Amino acid sequence: MRRTASHHRCFSCYVVHLLASSTDRTTGLQTQTTGMMSQLDPPQPSPKWTHTAEELLELVECAVVASRRVEDRIAALKHNECDFESVFLALAHAEARRTTIIEPLTFLQNVSPSQALRDAASKAQGIIDNFKIESSMRIDVFRAKQSAQENTKRLGTSLTSEEQRLVDKMMLDGSRAGLALSDNEREKVTKLKKELAQTCAEFNNNCNEERGVISFTREELEGVPEDVISGYSKRSQNGAEIYDVTFQWLDITPLLKFAENPETRRVAYCGFENRLAVNAPVMSRILALRRRIATILGYPTWADYVTEVKMAKTAKGVEKFLADTNRELRPIGLKDLETLRALKQKDHNEKGLPFDGEFWAWDHQYYERKYLEDSLILNEEQVKEYFPVSFVVPAILKIYRELLGVSFIEAEGETWHPDVQLYELWDKDASEASDFLGYFYLDIFPREAKYPQAAVWPILPGYNKPDGSRSYPVAVMVASLAKSTPDKPALMHHADVVTFFHEMGHLFHELLSQTRFSRFHGTTVAGDFMEAPSQMLENWCYEPKVLKRTSSHYQTGKSLSNELIEKIIKSRYVNVGLFYLIQVSWSMFDLRVHASQETLDYTKLWNELRESTALLKGSNLGAGQGALRALTGDYDVGLYGYLYSLVFAADMYATVFKDDPLDPARGALYRDKVLRPGSSKDEMGLLIDFLGREPNSEAFARQLFG
Repeated sequence: MRRTASHHRCFSCYVVHLLASSTDRTTGLQTQTTGMMSQLDPPQPSPKWTHTAEELLELVECAVVASRRVEDRIAALKHNECDFESVFLALAHAEARRTTIIEPLTFLQNVSPSQALRDAASKAQGIIDNFKIESSMRIDVFRAKQSAQENTKRLGTSLTSEEQRLVDKMMLDGSRAGLALSDNEREKVTKLKKELAQTCAEFNNNCNEERGVISFTREELEGVPEDVISGYSKRSQNGAEIYDVTFQWLDITPLLKFAENPETRRVAYCGFENRLAVNAPVMSRILALRRRIATILGYPTWADYVTEVKMAKTAKGVEKFLADTNRELRPIGLKDLETLRALKQKDHNEKGLPFDGEFWAWDHQYYERKYLEDSLILNEEQVKEYFPVSFVVPAILKIYRELLGVSFIEAEGETWHPDVQLYELWDKDASEASDFLGYFYLDIFPREAKYPQAAVWPILPGYNKPDGSRSYPVAVMVASLAKSTPDKPALMHHADVVTFFHEMGHLFHELLSQTRFSRFHGTTVAGDFMEAPSQMLENWCYEPKVLKRTSSHYQTGKSLSNELIEKIIKSRYVNVGLFYLIQVSWSMFDLRVHASQETLDYTKLWNELRESTALLKGSNLGAGQGALRALTGDYDVGLYGYLYSLVFAADMYATVFKDDPLDPARGALYRDKVLRPGSSKDEMGLLIDFLGREPNSEAFARQLFG
């Protein structure tokens, strides 16, 4: 998942090695350098992270004031003074300057160990959200844009393709904001947008501060691996030992996969579903505000408003895509369901437990895991012994280094937490400062008050400054991928390896994009294409040569055997119907709540879709939608994009990489045609450039159904 600073699993304090060559004695991290590169100084310092809460808010206020002054100056221009440079270019530079100040500061709400800084960053987010809303509704600035566009055309001013795209996008911003409305209607929209931003912030803050636990006795946890239980907090209650399980993925997922007692799994599942029930009424307010805004702007629904600028183009298009996908997957899902239900019946008979003929939502992960063990003789707990964090992370980074033609150097600099690592990114065989590409941070160790899942934040975009020099990108990968235990180092499940590979794809999309304007940098592409590059890269995790390179048993050092590799590859499509139907159900919820013109019972809809679409029994299990943080960020009417972009991902992989996924020449083509343009080119044009033709769904169909 790629996230913006405005708004899948876990490591411990186990030492991470990175690549080969020189070892830092303090952290144990290895970095790859060349003699010449080690003598080069980056042309841009890394960001500062030692601000106080007061300084943070002051910096944000000053940045807003500076941006407002630029807009005031542009608004005061006479008609004949408005042109590309005085209006569009000035606004682009102002946006870039503001972003470089604000994004690192607001990001801290997701990762800072300081409550004061998290609160200040959240407050700062509200300040910048309000400014952006006010800015988007300035009719005087929009009129200056109109004059500049008119004068540019009248004078025959020659614009590059990226400059013309900047003009087009900025003009579209104005029309979508509602600047053609009356003064009274614009004022209503401005007020509603501010209220919406505040309500989304409330939703996200509830997510950030969730600290719930669910408690079990040791007997109730029978079947859960000892290395997992040892990570749970333990206390005494009425003479009995009680284990408190958090709702973090790292704690709750193993319980749902391994707990033998179905009642334990039921209680855990329902607790997990309701961990953010406090957000159910907040989401209702968010959806009501979006309906009102869409109506004033002249759109039938919020879904129509959002999809207008995506590849799908319309809400009807998304609806058809999901209906078609559901129709194709349902027979496969029903077959998967019957297989797992039969396994449940057999299991209950062997244990002397009553069997009610149902397959409940809390049965899914447990019996999927058992099916893998029974059908493929594939034990996840044994497989993860081959994926110690200290080996996997550098191995994956080395693959990216070779594939994309880059080099890393561990750097000294400020961070927001001692466990965070900072790296410089350079072109391979860099010989001068201009070969510098940017900075990235790895925040991959679990801790309290930190964003719990895996995601990449674009902290600073890359762009050209007014003097022609380059401002370089900065990105952060946040994850919590595994915990060490007294007996074992931090070990990753294969699914965690896939997640890490995926997120690193987003990271390099941010770092290797090279656009003139900041608004086109990196992963700013259409939401239903954004995931495609990283989804394509997930295929590497099922390639035998890559599995060999990324595996090393934590005791013996041996890589995965050919037999285990074959089983891992086969496991990719086990129960694939149910897996994707769950995603379809989430996507349908997202679409329906945003396509409705009236209030619905959202908790009821959430539970109904789980049963009718995901095929998992459980009609009243709680307000699971309260945890759908994506719907309050930049993924509203966007969850379908995970499925939609899989079509492009499969085509790109099959067409370009399948024959030799580690070929640096193919990696260079990918870097040049897919990563470098960011959103400065239309997504379909980008795909045609890379594939040599228009994309199609043949590879995806073969992958899924073949």
